[in-house]
Amino acid sequence: MFELAHSPAGFLSHMLGEALPHDLPLDAYEQWWETRGRAISSDVDRAGTAWIRQYDLMANRIDELVFPSGYRDMLLEGYQNGVIWRGFAPANEGLTAVYALGYIAGYYDTGLYCPYTVSLATAAVVDKYAAPEVRDRYLPRMLARDETVWQGATWMTEARGGSDLGGAVETVARQTRDGWRLTGEKYFCSNANAELAVVAARPEGAPPGVRGLALFLVPRYRQDGSLNVYIRRLKDKIATRSVPTGEVELRDSEAYLLGKPEHGIYLIMEVLNLSRVANNIGSVSLMQNALAQAYAFASERQAFGKRLIDQPLMRRQFEQKWLGLHAAFTLAWETVLLAETAWREQAGSYSERFQLFRIMIHLAKYWTAEQAVQYAKWAMEVNGGHGTLAEFGVERLLREAMITDIWEGPPHRQALDGLEAMERKGAHRLLFAHLAPYADSETLQDMQARVEAHLALAQDEKEASAFDLFDALAPFAASALVRKYEAIEMMAGRN
Repeated sequence: MFELAHSPAGFLSHMLGEALPHDLPLDAYEQWWETRGRAISSDVDRAGTAWIRQYDLMANRIDELVFPSGYRDMLLEGYQNGVIWRGFAPANEGLTAVYALGYIAGYYDTGLYCPYTVSLATAAVVDKYAAPEVRDRYLPRMLARDETVWQGATWMTEARGGSDLGGAVETVARQTRDGWRLTGEKYFCSNANAELAVVAARPEGAPPGVRGLALFLVPRYRQDGSLNVYIRRLKDKIATRSVPTGEVELRDSEAYLLGKPEHGIYLIMEVLNLSRVANNIGSVSLMQNALAQAYAFASERQAFGKRLIDQPLMRRQFEQKWLGLHAAFTLAWETVLLAETAWREQAGSYSERFQLFRIMIHLAKYWTAEQAVQYAKWAMEVNGGHGTLAEFGVERLLREAMITDIWEGPPHRQALDGLEAMERKGAHRLLFAHLAPYADSETLQDMQARVEAHLALAQDEKEASAFDLFDALAPFAASALVRKYEAIEMMAGRN
């Protein structure tokens, strides 16, 4: 069974079977990675941070990012296969197809999955909230199926932080006779070279806090063709070198308001929701890769007269990791299924289905990202000293897993936002109703009582012990969902 860990397309088929969209090129996309993409990805990682060519020969500011050879080919392969456009295709493949392709990309390169993630979130809010003429101008470019495709980005964080957007965002939006203009600085800008970005800013005269934020679409170039966004520098970070992360300056930059100004924080959260789903998928695909690399070593390495995989303790660990991978996948994939049903809902009229989607995202993001870190660490341990050497690539998994814990809100943010969803929206009751057909009834009752007791605590204690609650609630949800997949025979005959 462990051999299946070497094929992300095979694992998706194993877990989902007929639930996968038909004619999705998963096997072909995986084959491209095996024959070409894996080597390109390794070269990009070894080359480190890209560099900026800030001026052309005529001293014009261009802020062009320079990547290792092959990077653009690697990036385009996902776009052309449909990692964005399939989510909007009339054939109704939807987000299931998008996240399935993203799973394969994340398996081979966690960092590369970030451009696809933020491009999807950008396209989604443009599709839902942009004025018709803005949507018609820009969305087709993001859904192109060839090398002309435009990328998106989601720039919220400033130097003072990202979790407390209400207190940290200082970018100002000014409405002029010619349209909106933004001035400010963004500090962690993933996919810094994107043609379009959605940006959090505070319109002049808006109230303080998150309620005063609005969301804007900012093109890389002005209508006259000059730069609209300036890249100050790129970050030299621990990993995910296949996504350029930089500091960006907005200087009276042309922008387009998305939705209503008073709904800005809701649009920002919608962007984060789709990105968190991708983070869940990327975390689980990294877990599978870690299991695959550990198995490849353990099935060949001899110690004390046996292969490592044949040692009883090691064998037991592999069995536990295999079951853990299944549980994490079901939790992550449930957020995909819920996203499919809820992502088109409009700010100001969210249903209970949307609130269920929200609490499931918080649980999955909290749990799968930490599991990715632990699986990567374990894969290094299985490989012993070889696992620490850059030449073998196992240590890269740990470098990249660390960022999945932080992207789109660290565990603290997930737990506290999850508590807020329970307190204000009764999301825990929606969750328990969703899981009831699959969960053990006695365990379900115990968990219901535990959550209600937790919500009755004094506020400080409720927040201080939030991790204790989520450490119990997330694996409970995962175990129930494993039963769901078994019950509908998605996993029948493939165990």
